[in-house]
Amino acid sequence: MSDWGPVLVTVILFVMLTPGLLFQLPGKQRYVEFGNFHTSAASVIVHSLLYFSLVCVFLLAIKIHIYIG
Repeated sequence: MSDWGPVLVTVILFVMLTPGLLFQLPGKQRYVEFGNFHTSAASVIVHSLLYFSLVCVFLLAIKIHIYIG
């Protein structure tokens, strides 16, 4: 059996936390901007820290496992 939990969690979080796609934190004009499709170095750092912390929570603390097959 293969465990698809980590793969799905990381892909979904990567898409959701891509800077400028859904939201950008910090934005250029405001603290949070939604759907502007722009990015900056500060927002890349903030989003990568959020991504790392959420991946650790979901995979290490909650231990999400999805078995297919």
